[in-house]
Amino acid sequence: MLTRLKVTGFKNLVDVDVRFGPFTCIAGINGVGKSNLFDAIMFLSALAEKPLLDAAKSVRDEEGRTSDIRSLFHRFGNEFGTRMTFEVEMIVPKNGIDDLGQKAEASITSLRYRVNIGYKVENGQKSGGLELLGEELTPINIGDGSKCFLFPHKVGTWRNSAVQGRRSGGAFISTGGEGIDRKIKLHQDGGGRGRPRSILATNLPRTVLSTTNADENPTALMAKREMQSWRLLQLEPAALRKPDEISAPTKLGADGSHLAATLYHLSRGKHNNEEGTVNSKVGVDAAARVYAQVANRLADLIDDVKDITVDYDEKREILTTMLTGRDGTPHSARSLSDGTLRFLALAVLELDTESSGLICLEEPENGIHPERIPAMLTLLQDIAMDTDEKVGLDNPLRQVIINTHSPVVVAQVPENSLLVAESIDLNESGKRYKVVRFSPLAETWREKKSTGEITVVSKGKVLSYLNPVTSKESSFGANICSRKNNIPPLKKRRVIDRPDLQPYLPNFWGKPK
Repeated sequence: MLTRLKVTGFKNLVDVDVRFGPFTCIAGINGVGKSNLFDAIMFLSALAEKPLLDAAKSVRDEEGRTSDIRSLFHRFGNEFGTRMTFEVEMIVPKNGIDDLGQKAEASITSLRYRVNIGYKVENGQKSGGLELLGEELTPINIGDGSKCFLFPHKVGTWRNSAVQGRRSGGAFISTGGEGIDRKIKLHQDGGGRGRPRSILATNLPRTVLSTTNADENPTALMAKREMQSWRLLQLEPAALRKPDEISAPTKLGADGSHLAATLYHLSRGKHNNEEGTVNSKVGVDAAARVYAQVANRLADLIDDVKDITVDYDEKREILTTMLTGRDGTPHSARSLSDGTLRFLALAVLELDTESSGLICLEEPENGIHPERIPAMLTLLQDIAMDTDEKVGLDNPLRQVIINTHSPVVVAQVPENSLLVAESIDLNESGKRYKVVRFSPLAETWREKKSTGEITVVSKGKVLSYLNPVTSKESSFGANICSRKNNIPPLKKRRVIDRPDLQPYLPNFWGKPK
């Protein structure tokens, strides 16, 4: 679980400090930098398993992939910065396995990770590379929990089950020396009893964290596993509609692929025989319950739902997601709407309690009727862990972060979960540039419990979401003309201006001209 992220020097994220709870909604206008925060999180996730250069190239730019790694650094006019620093506070799983199947148990589950990356050019090359300037992994003692985990939670149940262990031997990863003598040290979990492995940082192709294993560094390994579990869901209708082979992966892909295989796997549960078929009435009943849960959840979005199942074509060994309407008509995933498929994928993800970690999702309201957006928001919050209950199989360490520019979403999310992204103009050494700030509402936990200076979002900015439509011409709208006939669109009578609708509109929309 990512509880805090501090970033400087990455795209337009400069001196950004954001705290997260189980569910967070980030609202902002197009182009303000909401997606850059997701990119920073995904870059950190990639650094936990890939070489520096590969991690940088995996980050999105306007065309989908980064072709010039300088674009990751903050830009001042025509110049780019040369350093970017990330610091995260996180809660990691207690147990896991490494790449060789060895079991690992973290000595402490609350950790702080910091990494400093620079841009370097050598031998007059036109393009440069990345270098690791510093890396640290340190424990957050249980006694500091009240300072670090500010979101509402029950100490005696949730926190005691999520934050465990202790560390008396200092850092797990540390950096020492300068210049060409700079070294990164990987300390054993035994603290002073084991000699640290010292690695020369010059030309180090990847983070030290990404090299850890269960034998000597189980806590660092669990930090690595936590960061690897952070993912950005981009649910693509084409992937969601596609049937699966029976041998397909049983985890939902980032694009929504393997929906049928994942649901089929969940319906089989622990009641399979070696051939993969249900071998008892208990298993049949369990499968029926899984399908019923998904169908009931989907019924919150669309009315015409009787059953959700997965059809298994034994001859072709193909799995197909099927929806049966109330009139008994079956519909394959291929015929379902984009919004329905996305909602269905999230309903399946909710039931997959083995799927933990951080889920980032952009504009989840896409394809959803405004009247049904509350159902989507309820589902997303139910996917996230319940911080009033113990962490366990039925309450995995899972959180959700979404971004949006929808007034309906902003109006419906819990006030404690909202952050508003705003563009700020700065001037440094005569150079003007824009950065993004993420501000909470006043009187919410981020303001009340923070020990530092917190800038809350203005009421006017919030009201721009809650009152997005006015009957008066704005200076912005009055300057926009139809490309077809050069007539300002606000000169035409809008839906909101209809006299038969006026008595039913909220007072803040005023009277038509």
